[in-house]
Amino acid sequence: MKACRRLEKAGASRDLVRQLMRSATSVGANAEEAQAGQSRADFISKNAICLKEARESHYWLRLLQAAEVSDDRELPALEQESLELAHIFGSIIISAKRNSVR
Repeated sequence: MKACRRLEKAGASRDLVRQLMRSATSVGANAEEAQAGQSRADFISKNAICLKEARESHYWLRLLQAAEVSDDRELPALEQESLELAHIFGSIIISAKRNSVR
């Protein structure tokens, strides 16, 4: 959220920053919901949303970097973090699916 505020102040497109804010905050919201999943299928579904939103956040971060709208040195780290989160959620989904087959 702080990075989004800095990007807006630096003149980044509000539309791009809003898209990033939506996808990035959705990851956390859906992760919280997954923890209280009503079933294994619900747990998997919420984590799948987290995966999609983390990948979308990665896309917006790459786009913002490519547009060179800011010299925010935190963007590469945030981009890497979004990729790592996507890998984590992918692993969670695979594990949950594997465990539900047993």
